[in-house]
Amino acid sequence: MIRPASSLARRAATASSARRTLATTARRCENLPKSTSPIVSKLNFFNSVTGDGTQIPTYRVLDGSGKPLEGAEVPEIDEAFATRMYENMMLLPALDNVLYNVQRQGKISFYMTSYGEEATIIGSAAALDMEDEVLGQYREMGVLLWRGFGLDNVMAQCFGTSEDASSKGRQMPVHFGSPQHHFHTISSPLATQIPQAAGVGYALKRDPARRSKHIAACYFGEGAASEGDFHAGLLLASTIPSPTLFLARNNGFAISTPSTEQFFGDGIAARGPGYGIDTLRVDGNDVLAVLSAVRAARQRCLTQGRAVLVEAMTYRVGHHSTSDDSYAYRSRGEVEERKRVDDPSGRFRRFLEARGWWGEEREKEARERAKKGVMEAFRRAEGVGRGELGGLFEDVYEGEQPWNLVEQREELGRLLRKYGKAWGPWKNELGKFRGEGRDVMGGEGKSA
Repeated sequence: MIRPASSLARRAATASSARRTLATTARRCENLPKSTSPIVSKLNFFNSVTGDGTQIPTYRVLDGSGKPLEGAEVPEIDEAFATRMYENMMLLPALDNVLYNVQRQGKISFYMTSYGEEATIIGSAAALDMEDEVLGQYREMGVLLWRGFGLDNVMAQCFGTSEDASSKGRQMPVHFGSPQHHFHTISSPLATQIPQAAGVGYALKRDPARRSKHIAACYFGEGAASEGDFHAGLLLASTIPSPTLFLARNNGFAISTPSTEQFFGDGIAARGPGYGIDTLRVDGNDVLAVLSAVRAARQRCLTQGRAVLVEAMTYRVGHHSTSDDSYAYRSRGEVEERKRVDDPSGRFRRFLEARGWWGEEREKEARERAKKGVMEAFRRAEGVGRGELGGLFEDVYEGEQPWNLVEQREELGRLLRKYGKAWGPWKNELGKFRGEGRDVMGGEGKSA
């Protein structure tokens, strides 16, 4: 049977349409749904964000002798700015020396030093705007000093005096906070500030007065990056974009756990791309590299409205805290060698001297000035007592004090009336408070 020409034409058209549909479908199958990942026919595992199996490079400006590397671009700084950075780097160990020894004398309960991490802290502080919101961990006292917090405020917080503007003497030492200096109060639980910083960054983005002007800068150690809050914070800042700068201080140790036992991947920087976050690794002992890196990262946060991760590679020269003896898990020789070959302050000093901006006489004067300022603030804080004991129950809740705090205050009053004058340790402690606890005990604190 001979089919009509029109029928043959329709069949041909249908076949052609089917071929086009198949071709289109094939092209669409070249990419996965919701992904632009290319399709390949060879099995290939990968374990590197660089693509060629090498480690992530570390950005550096100055070599160990303080000379700019060939091809390095020295950030724009003048003599006044550079010497201010160096003097702040000198001030940190001067403070650390006094307060560490003061803790050993039993005059304060706790302390954490910044030995070896001065360049990371001061370099990043100098790169931020004074009104950027800072959420620190516990080695960022230098950020506050850079912003003008002052030695008297540092001592008042560590001694818990009535002049403590951070927490009215109710927090343990080095848990600073200052709304005036845009520094959010430090809390002891590890990594809690990381998701909080993502929220702060998002709030800044929604505020017309601060949008595209200020960022949230979040500091944490590489040990904190092992906490779930690290992943929650980076995920939040990437999926709900916010101008949040995550600053990881990789100092080699999470208390006694070396970084080699904390993770098997290529440091903290390797995790940034997994969250779609622009990332940079920098030599944390090169203050100019840190300054340049954080300046660029901050600008990227503002222009893109998105998070950036910077990993600063440094070394914790001091013990983790006054509760730690690091020589139980690393040799004294290792520490001394790191101090000898890569002192952040020494590297920057040699750069300043080569520029004619520093010399032996200025070095001597600056060290004496720093030591004198620290000792004067220390002696003053020793003479300032604590606030009223009843302040322990204030400021937690707004409005009427809840029943549980009322009951706790009454119970403390009863115990103090009974034992406050009879038991030596309580009697000594009460003497440090304004009013010797009478605001809680009522009357003159006679024994019940």
